Amino acid sequence: MDGFMASAATGVMSSLLAKLAELLGEDYKMQRGMRREIAFLKDELGSMNALLERLAGSEALDPQTKEWRDQVREMSYDIEDCVDGYMRQLQHEPQRNSGITGFFLGYVQKVKDLVTRHEIAEQIQELKARIVEASHRRKRYKIDDTANSGAANVIPVDRRLPALYAELGSLVGSDVPRDEIIKLLDDGALAVKVVSIVGCGGLGKTTVVNQVYINIAEKFDCQASVSLSQNPDMVNIFRSILSQVKKDECGSTSSCDKELLINELRDFLKDKRYFIVIDDIWSTQAWKTIKFALVENTCGSRVIVTTRIGTIAKSCSSPFHHLVYELRMLGEDDSKRLFFRRIFGSEDKCPHHLKEVSVEIIKKCGGLPLAIITMASLLTTKSYTRADWLKVSNSIGSGLEKNCDVEEMNMILSLSYNHLPHHLKTCLLYLSMFPEDYVIKRDYLVRRWVAEGFVSAHGRRNLDDEGECYFNELINRSLIQPVDFQYDGRVYACRVHDMILDLITCKAVEENFITVVTNRKQMLPSHGKVHRLSLEYHGLETLRTNPIFTTHVRSLNIFRYSEEMLPLSGLHSLRVLDLDGNENLESCYLEDIGKLYQLRYLRIKASNITLLERIEELQCLVILDLLNCPNLGELPRSIVQLRNLKWLTVHRANLPDGVGNMQALEFLSLVVVDYTTSTNLLEELGSLTKLRTLRLDWRINPLHRDKKTYEGNFVSSLGKLGSSNLRYLTLISPWSLDFLLEPWSPTPHFLQELVIKGWHLNNIPVWMASLTNLTYLDVEVKVRQETLQILGDFPALQFLKVSSNAAGSEAMCLVVSNDGFRCLKKFSFVGWVNMMFKEGAVPALETLEFQIIAHEMHTARRFGPPDFGISHLSTLRNLVVNVHCEGSRVKEVEAVEAAIQKSASTLPNYPTLGLHRFLESELVKE
Repeated sequence: MDGFMASAATGVMSSLLAKLAELLGEDYKMQRGMRREIAFLKDELGSMNALLERLAGSEALDPQTKEWRDQVREMSYDIEDCVDGYMRQLQHEPQRNSGITGFFLGYVQKVKDLVTRHEIAEQIQELKARIVEASHRRKRYKIDDTANSGAANVIPVDRRLPALYAELGSLVGSDVPRDEIIKLLDDGALAVKVVSIVGCGGLGKTTVVNQVYINIAEKFDCQASVSLSQNPDMVNIFRSILSQVKKDECGSTSSCDKELLINELRDFLKDKRYFIVIDDIWSTQAWKTIKFALVENTCGSRVIVTTRIGTIAKSCSSPFHHLVYELRMLGEDDSKRLFFRRIFGSEDKCPHHLKEVSVEIIKKCGGLPLAIITMASLLTTKSYTRADWLKVSNSIGSGLEKNCDVEEMNMILSLSYNHLPHHLKTCLLYLSMFPEDYVIKRDYLVRRWVAEGFVSAHGRRNLDDEGECYFNELINRSLIQPVDFQYDGRVYACRVHDMILDLITCKAVEENFITVVTNRKQMLPSHGKVHRLSLEYHGLETLRTNPIFTTHVRSLNIFRYSEEMLPLSGLHSLRVLDLDGNENLESCYLEDIGKLYQLRYLRIKASNITLLERIEELQCLVILDLLNCPNLGELPRSIVQLRNLKWLTVHRANLPDGVGNMQALEFLSLVVVDYTTSTNLLEELGSLTKLRTLRLDWRINPLHRDKKTYEGNFVSSLGKLGSSNLRYLTLISPWSLDFLLEPWSPTPHFLQELVIKGWHLNNIPVWMASLTNLTYLDVEVKVRQETLQILGDFPALQFLKVSSNAAGSEAMCLVVSNDGFRCLKKFSFVGWVNMMFKEGAVPALETLEFQIIAHEMHTARRFGPPDFGISHLSTLRNLVVNVHCEGSRVKEVEAVEAAIQKSASTLPNYPTLGLHRFLESELVKE
């Protein structure tokens, strides 16, 4: 799958060219005539692909060029389907039996092969004719001239004008960010300060900055405000700045030489306290050019830049990243105020029958001011009937109706889309496969991108790491919204704002990239063929009323099942199958899955599914996700024949012998080892040298007669895996796992995450402190003071969760000293043991969760309020404390809670505080 790239702009041209090159290699034995035909296809398609990539950079094409592009892109899908069938036929080598029967069967097979080859040869001739015709049309219509003249599109109207000249009375929610930005600017420092404001399109950056400009511009000797396009004319930008800062001295701004203008600006500003706003920067290069003109002085000059891209915001304010201001969405109250003010003047004047649907529309706008204003403007053209307003509400997320306000909003949002490189456009459009408000986990999405062929390996990064870079870039460009974060700051999951979903759904359908069908909306392509199909339905009524051709479907996502399902038997081109439904799916639906020879990705979410033995026929399968199939039981024995499988995730299922054949495996989770597992399987695990992630449920009873053999083989395999590519290890067991840690050799220096659950370890081995790459540790261990000392010596640890059942006076209060946990960001301690933090302890800690035994803490601090050392945790942002109430008096519990609140209130980051009482019913009555 590596290198087989697909794109919304060029179809599967890159993938197709790679396969044609592979066919021309020595591994495939072809007749001379067929080789000549394949070489012709490769050369012609290579030239067309180069032109498609050039056309993809144009934001607007004439209808003739667009039609040629669409036809060539569609043709690439047909040719790849034909080539895939041809390659499979060449690779097919049936086993021959000896004797008369074998001779007869061999003869029959030869006849079948000849018929198949003849059919493929005819298909290739037909496709060749289509390519020749497309090449002739390219010359007749002079498509190359269109591509060469496809210069940057110029937007004739400055779309910031409504924001620049917004009336003060119509503004909502801008006062708080305005005042906070003014505070950042007005700190009395004499050096030049650059404040960056970042946020998605339509969030109101220009509006807020304009309010800042109005409030403080007169305090400076000179001021200027300019807006940049995606391809700015820097000469005009510098001339505009000069004419504004010089006011009536405009005579010297007629120069067209960029260097002269920069020098003139520098000379004028060198002894001035200037204030300059640079609105909407799209590239670091544009900022670097502007920065040349902004001379450094000590007059207290200030610069504001706005951008939609996080990395550019950081670059502009570098090295002072605290000067990056992230503009947030409007809150619920401000969203309502803006919406109702635009339509009715105030919320009180909204008719009662429109209140509920109005709130639903406001919710779908997601706090985006541009969306709220656009929806309000659209609704002013509607009657005050609930039916009309419901129609507008239901249209959000499925392609809004044509309206000048809606088109204006889409043009503004499209700027971010148009600025994306081709591969990121493809990845963003793919998100239209998912329903509204669907929370998409990062790793799940990246695996889908990889399976679809959207990710290309770069440098030393593998496809998963490269895909995560794509994901982060879309977050960075404010095109998808982060929903949840990991301990290390990485975004764990995202969602797509409904207005962005509208935009990309329309573009995906327009490019015949995605077809979306639900009970509520139908985004059907204008072409007859469907390549990627997303279904969200309870029945097939929608498809019956709008029949679509599914023969060419390459990706199928079904979000909800029905009693009558789209059959798999005819989906021979399918590469990706994701059945994300409910408990009603039955195993019989998968009977034809062995016929999906091209399938690379299979994910099933159902309760009563068992895999068929024919799973070995899916030789292209790379990702098999059965995590949400809890009753899977034992995997079929033939699964070990999937030699290309890289990712296998199940819900506590047994693996058959022969796993050593699966040399491509990189991810294996969560498999069970019990008395039915052979000891050979544990030995075979050690041969999977590409394995990066292993999650295993160990159920070997300590009384089992072969316990020593199981343990020995597993320890040996872990040693081999740890010295190769193992990065993430999870072990779950109701029995002791101490036998694993002491003898682990060689030391697994590449290990980054370790989870051991289900049984409390006796101790943490000292050697583990040498794991310089270990950043995540989640263990159940009997904690003593020396245990904390060992854990504190881990050099790179960022996340630590410790569950302890320790008891006895030695563990009644644990002290976290100031000489450990130098990198720890999140610390969760589960266990009824009191903790104290010394001054200087855990200097980077941002999140803390721990327990307090109120009675014991109060007894220990009889002559003063309880002190836990929380006031020493200066970097803390989140604090959760669980108070154990059993045996305590109400006053003791209240004193503990008051002390925590007081300590937290003194911290500079004002951490969010969660106080929870446990066993409150067991309080001692006064």
